[in-house]
Amino acid sequence: MKVEMKGILSAIVALAMLSSVSSCGGNEEEQEAAAKARERELELAQLSETLRPNHHFKQPYEWKLDSMPPGGRKIRINSVGGTLGRVFNDSNHLQINASKAVGIRPILGPEDVWHARKPLVKIESNRDYYVDELRHSMPYLVPEAAKLLQDIGRGFNDSLASRGGGAYRIKVTSVLRTPVTVKKLRRRNVNAVATSAHLYGTTFDISYAKFICDSDTLPRTQEDLKNLLAEVLQDLRKQNRCYVKYERKQACFHITARQQGSHPKK
Repeated sequence: MKVEMKGILSAIVALAMLSSVSSCGGNEEEQEAAAKARERELELAQLSETLRPNHHFKQPYEWKLDSMPPGGRKIRINSVGGTLGRVFNDSNHLQINASKAVGIRPILGPEDVWHARKPLVKIESNRDYYVDELRHSMPYLVPEAAKLLQDIGRGFNDSLASRGGGAYRIKVTSVLRTPVTVKKLRRRNVNAVATSAHLYGTTFDISYAKFICDSDTLPRTQEDLKNLLAEVLQDLRKQNRCYVKYERKQACFHITARQQGSHPKK
């Protein structure tokens, strides 16, 4: 569902305004300014926490089994033309260029929210995909990326149904980031890059290690579900709808929406 810019990104503003302030050295004026900045940072962090979804009152599509059932019946899988790491190897350079063409400017402060060049869409768990609890990003995408995500989830479900069924959904693990959240993530993840396509609202990660299971009546294997998702992504990739990077250490597909009909920039 599309939403107005005014008021929808309070949590993003809070995260964007957080900054690291050194408490060492400086004169009295600098120390006082630093103390006020730390106080403001604490207030904004508390605000961000209050804006998190109340998981005691989940919407229906947030309910799921705690884990995938063991075992599972095999699914017919079609080759994507090679190993996943080799096929889905679109570089960060390509994804950044696509993000700049399609997305918003990185959110550095409140003014960037008010003057964003296009609206954002809040994504929520639904029948086609599940949004994980996000700790280093916020659930917003530009319309093109939100549509791409919906098509991926729907394509995955339709493909699964055509191969015999199973109550599974893809899991979205990361969405829109700010420079602050990227900085925090890099402290924990050495593979996270400072210039991230996630800054533009065009990019999201989908886990291939874990899928959301809504019923254990027809178990499927994680490996088959991963390769089925790869089929869907390759089809959309061939349509020039997206770039995809197979992330081994993070166990996810890193996906960036493209302008339809666009061609890679060298």
